[in-house]
Amino acid sequence: MESAVSFEKLTEQFRKMPGIGSKTAMRLAFYVLSLSKEEAGELSDVIREASEKIHRCPICCNLTDEDICPVCKNTARKQSVICVVENVEALMAIENTNEYNGTYHVLHGVISPLDDVSPDDIAIKELLSRIEEGGIEEVIMATGSNVEGELTAMYISKLLKPLGVIVSRLAYGLPVGSDLQYADSVTLMRAIEGRKTI
Repeated sequence: MESAVSFEKLTEQFRKMPGIGSKTAMRLAFYVLSLSKEEAGELSDVIREASEKIHRCPICCNLTDEDICPVCKNTARKQSVICVVENVEALMAIENTNEYNGTYHVLHGVISPLDDVSPDDIAIKELLSRIEEGGIEEVIMATGSNVEGELTAMYISKLLKPLGVIVSRLAYGLPVGSDLQYADSVTLMRAIEGRKTI
């Protein structure tokens, strides 16, 4: 009986993950149970270490286990351009195009009144602080093309216009209603190249 309760607890933890349904959660739980004690211990240690060491970069809010993330450390990148993304997955998708050489700012969400997410709940203040420090010429809004992504882009662009920076938006090579992290590299490359001022 105890093992059944433990199994249910394990399955429930996987079920809490985004995109994981009941069947996948059960498969993951069985996978963990198939591991040796040493392998299970290693998995547990890796999860604990990631939880303890990974944090937001103090400059761009990207996830890192260093003081500053590798993108912000890289002085070869164009420091005067910031690409604003919803999440780290979107940042990675753009990086995989090998076409963008500026910096990033990760919002960790989008404005969504229906989900009770306000501008104060995402990293907009940190973005404004970076721009107020000076040296930024352009901000590329690379939020998704769904309603929340558009709302977030328009809200931020209104805040940035008085600060004297160019605010552009990814061109619509991206399908309307899609999430950026699921777009292919060619689509993302064309969207970056065809961005426009908003």
